Amino acid sequence: MHIEVSPVDPTAIRADLLAVAAGPRAARLGAPERAIAEADPVAIVYTAPVPLAVVALEPGVEGLRTAAARAVRACPGGGTVAWALDRSLNVAVDEQVRALAEGAVIGGYDGRRWRSGDAQPGVERFVICGVGEQFEPGAARAALIARWVNAARELVDAPANVVSPEGLAERAAAIPRVGVEIVDAAQAGLGALAAVGGGSPIAPRLIVLRHEPAGAPGAPRLALVGKGVTFDTGGYFLKPQHDIVRQKADMGGGAAVVAAIGAIAELALPLSVTGVVPACENMLSATAIRPTDVITTASGLTVEVINPDAEGRLILADALWWARRNGATHLVDLATLTGAMRAGMGDMYAGVFASDDAWREAVVDAGNATGDLAWPWPLHPRYRPLIDSTVADLRNVAGKGFGFPIVAATFLSQFAGDGPWAHVDMLGTALLDEDRGDAFGRGATGYGVRMLVELAARMAE
Repeated sequence: MHIEVSPVDPTAIRADLLAVAAGPRAARLGAPERAIAEADPVAIVYTAPVPLAVVALEPGVEGLRTAAARAVRACPGGGTVAWALDRSLNVAVDEQVRALAEGAVIGGYDGRRWRSGDAQPGVERFVICGVGEQFEPGAARAALIARWVNAARELVDAPANVVSPEGLAERAAAIPRVGVEIVDAAQAGLGALAAVGGGSPIAPRLIVLRHEPAGAPGAPRLALVGKGVTFDTGGYFLKPQHDIVRQKADMGGGAAVVAAIGAIAELALPLSVTGVVPACENMLSATAIRPTDVITTASGLTVEVINPDAEGRLILADALWWARRNGATHLVDLATLTGAMRAGMGDMYAGVFASDDAWREAVVDAGNATGDLAWPWPLHPRYRPLIDSTVADLRNVAGKGFGFPIVAATFLSQFAGDGPWAHVDMLGTALLDEDRGDAFGRGATGYGVRMLVELAARMAE
């Protein structure tokens, strides 16, 4: 989708649909009072020469994103949508433009690509009317990042027989302007990743993406680590039917990292950034890890596997160690890690843990500023004894019926090394079961891409 800004009135644009937020601006474009009052969420008014979409507007920037997405979805025949910007809103014009551009691109996403037959035409052009060319850079940047959000959504929505560990590596290798290395888990001594992926006929691998622009300072060096379990059966702790059907999305963190690196490279941010994605399948087979197995991680620490369905923290342990060993000064990992996070926070917020309060605040702020909503969660040293093992250095779960997200973060902290590290538990936000009414609709959201790009941009400044 091409995003444009134009100073002209929307009626002067050759469009297939005019769109406006419900309010006084809609009345001036010919919408009757009833349509404005009953826009829930969109009312179509058949005005000449083209239909007018009156879109319900929720407060703030997020409401504008959603409104633009709804306008795009109200034009299923494709073509051009002209949006009438309303300067009377209590949102700065530059923020309106960015939100509308982002919402239009995200709203134009169609996850039904696996249907047979010709694809349905989508909106090709979204014109924000009533603003000058000085707003073009902001619109272009927002649209660029939104396209990478959609790229992450495509990876998560794709079936697991297509985006397997091998398929994910192939897609990462195709990203322009990014150096990509595919590391064999067993040969590289990544014992936890090799063990978790050992139950699948598809070999596990560590996908490493590098954005190393000329002239970037030696420090800071940011590493983004994303859980890439392309399908999670739970292994010998087999998941129930209602849960297992969601498990192609267990690589949502890895998809966000792959897409964020793509966006960072396209934006040419002057910062060294590495993406590290441990990719595998957690399958049930004769070679799968068993409860009570002891594995040796890449760091040398041994782990007693009490729960084979707590596999994400195992593969992240190797990835975090690898990233720190390879020079990262700052770490962030994203993972669809604990069902308890979804139970506690729903599908609106991810939880953020960190070894450093300032770094946790930086990650949370980057998410909240971009719509990837995040909330700080605590870590405390008293949680550490819960993961002591009687036969190894650690065990992968506490064996207690409480504190699951905190215990998982505590486990990861043992492998994060020295320096700022943050863990984002994004299980609830990665995949929407029902239409939430916002820009994403349902299915994969691409959560984390905007957060990570914003964090990198702030560090680059």
